[in-house]
Amino acid sequence: MPDIRDLLIEIGTEELPPKALPALSAAFEQGIREGLEKAGLTAGEIHRFATPRRLAVLIDHLPVRQPDRQLERRGPALSAAFGSDGHPTKAAEGFARSCGVTVAELQQQKTDKGAWLVHISQEPGAATADLIPGIVETALASLPIPKRMRWGDREDEFVRPVHWVVLLFGDDIIPATIMGVDTGRETRGHRFHHPRSIRLTVPIRYARQLATEGKVIASFNERREAIRVQAEAVAAELGGVAVIKPELLDEVTALVEWPVALAGNFERRFLEVPAEALISTMQDNQRYFPVVDTHGRLLPHFITITNLESQDPAQVRAGNERVIRPRFSDAEFFWKQDRKQPLAAHMETLKHVVFQQRLGSLADKSARVAGLARFIAEQGHSNIDWAERAARLAKCDLMTQMVQEFPELQGVMGRYYALHDQEAPEVAQALEEHYLPRFAGDRLPATATGRSVALADRLDTLIGIFAIGQAPSGAKDPFALRRATLGVLRILIEGKLDLDLRTLLEHTAANFDVALRAKSAVETVFDFMMDRLRGYYLDQGIHPDTFEAVLECRPARPLDFDRRVHAVGAFRELPEAASLAAANKRIRNILRKIDTVLPFEVRLDLLTEEAEQALAGRLAELSSEAIPLMEAGLYGEALNRLASLREPVDTFFDQVLVMAGDTAVRDNRIALLNELSSLFLRVADFSRLQD
Repeated sequence: MPDIRDLLIEIGTEELPPKALPALSAAFEQGIREGLEKAGLTAGEIHRFATPRRLAVLIDHLPVRQPDRQLERRGPALSAAFGSDGHPTKAAEGFARSCGVTVAELQQQKTDKGAWLVHISQEPGAATADLIPGIVETALASLPIPKRMRWGDREDEFVRPVHWVVLLFGDDIIPATIMGVDTGRETRGHRFHHPRSIRLTVPIRYARQLATEGKVIASFNERREAIRVQAEAVAAELGGVAVIKPELLDEVTALVEWPVALAGNFERRFLEVPAEALISTMQDNQRYFPVVDTHGRLLPHFITITNLESQDPAQVRAGNERVIRPRFSDAEFFWKQDRKQPLAAHMETLKHVVFQQRLGSLADKSARVAGLARFIAEQGHSNIDWAERAARLAKCDLMTQMVQEFPELQGVMGRYYALHDQEAPEVAQALEEHYLPRFAGDRLPATATGRSVALADRLDTLIGIFAIGQAPSGAKDPFALRRATLGVLRILIEGKLDLDLRTLLEHTAANFDVALRAKSAVETVFDFMMDRLRGYYLDQGIHPDTFEAVLECRPARPLDFDRRVHAVGAFRELPEAASLAAANKRIRNILRKIDTVLPFEVRLDLLTEEAEQALAGRLAELSSEAIPLMEAGLYGEALNRLASLREPVDTFFDQVLVMAGDTAVRDNRIALLNELSSLFLRVADFSRLQD
C-alpha cells in the first residue's frame, strides 16, 4: 500500500444557485483544507471544481494515515509527588494509575517555573479514510447557505437535493453515508449529452473523464475562459466586440456545463432606443452578451451561451430572438411615450411620492437638494444655475415608464430625456452622474454640476435620516448611509474639492424644518463620516495610528485631511521620525501635567542652557519656513524641514532639566516645548504614532 494517494470528493446535486456557485465552491475547498489541517494531514495541491450540478475537490498526495502524535500529560509537582523519605505520595500514585503506568515509569520534567511528574506516550495516527467523511460533513455544514432545504422524507438539509456522492481515495471507495446518500465511484455527465453514470477509476482522471465521456467541463475557471474565448470569436465573426461583464460571465459559467456560444440578431430599428436599455435587457434579463463596434456603438446582434451542442442551432437562435423581441418592443414603446412630455413635467408627480414619512416627498427632497447643490456649486466656483436645475430634475426620471420598467436605468434615462428637452448638456450629464459612485471603486462624477448634486443628494439623506433617529445599527443600513458617506468622502478627496465638511453639514441641516431639529445631528453625522473615513484609509494600507494622529486635530476638510494623512505616512518613513514621535509623546505628557494655563511666549533672556538656546533658534528658523507651507497644504514639504529638529530636540532632553527649580526658567522651557508641540499639531498629533 502506498504512503500517499489522491483523494476525490464530489457532491452531486440538482442545479445549484448560479450566483452563489463560486462562493459555495471556494467555501467548500476552504472547509476541506481546514479539516485536513486540523487533522494534521499535509497534502499537496487542492483543486476545486464547480458546475451547476456538483461541488468537488481533488487533493493531491494525501497521506493514508495521520502522523503519530506524542502526548504529554503533566502530573503533580515533584515537591508534592514524593515525601521526605523519597517514597511516592498518594498524589503521584493516583496520577500514575490514571495514566495506566507505575510511578517508576513516569518521567520528571524541570523548567524555570518548576518541576513536575509527566507521562509521555505515543498515539498512533488514525487512518485518513476514517477521518474524511467527518471532514466532508463539517465542510458542508459550514457552507454559506442562507436558507437550507429538505427533500423527500430525509432530515438532511442542503442548498439543493443531493443525488450522488463520490469519495475516491486512490482507487478505493471510502464507504460512508453523506447527506443520506451512500458514497461510491460513479459520477454523472451532462444532463442531456450523457445522462448515464460514469464510473471513475482514479481521482486524477476525474476532470478528463467528465470532459471526454460526460460532456462536462468540471473546472469553473476553465469553463469561464472557454465561454469568454467563444464569445469573443463569435463577436469577431460578426465584425464587432463582445461586451463581457465579469459578473455576468461568472453567472453564465455557473449555468452551463458544456458551453456553446451562438449568435442572435434583432431588428435595426431597435437601435434607435438608448443602447443602455437594450444592453440592460440583454444582460440582466436574458444573460446575453451584447456586441458593439470598435467605437462602442451597439450592433444588432447578441451572443447567447447554450448548454449543449444542438443538432439544429438555427432553431435555438430563432427561439432566443423570439424571446428578446417583445422586451425590446416594450423598451421602444416606453422610449416613445416618455418623450411626449418634458422631463420637468414630472416635478409635480414627485409631490405624491414619499421619500420618507417624516422627511416628506421626493419633491421636498429635490427642493432641499437644489438649494444645497447651489451652495456647493458656489463654493466650488461652478455654475450655480446648472446645479440647481439638475437637482430639481434629478429624480424626475423615476416617474417615467422606462425607469419604472427598468429601475437600473435611473439617471441614465434622465440624461437622455434632458438632452431631448434641450437642457444644458452638463445638466443632462449631472442627472446620471449624481448617482455616482454607486459602489466602492466606481467612477466619480466627471462634471462640476454632477459633483455638486451628488454631494447634495447624499448629505441631505445623511442629515435627514440621522435627525429622525434611524442611523445604521450593526449590519442594518436600509438607506445605504455608509455607502452615501463613502461617496461624499471620495468626491471631496479624489475630486479635489477643498470644502469644509462641517460647514456643508450645517448648511444641509438648515434646509430642514426647524421642528426636525436637524442641526442637532450635525456632529453625530460628522463623527459617523470620520469613522467611515478611517475604513477608507485602512483599505489603502494606511497605518491606523497615522489616521488617528491626524483625526486628533479634527480637520474638517476631507481633502486637507487626505494631504495630512499622506504627509504623516511619508514622514514616518524618515530616520528622524521615531525620535521626534517619542519627543512629542514626552512633551505631551509634560504639558498634560500642567494645571495652569500653558505658557506660550518664549523669553530669549531666560534661555540659560546652550541646548535650549540651540533648540529655540532652530525652532524659530524652521517655523518661519514650515508654517507658510502648512497653510498652503504642503504638509509633506513642511514635515521634511521639521525633521531636522531631531538633533536639537534630542540634545535638549539629554542636557536640559525642564522642571527647573526657578519658576520663570521652568515656565520658559515649558513655553518652548509648547511652541514645538503646537508646530507639529498644525499637521497631526505625532505623539499618537506607535513604534
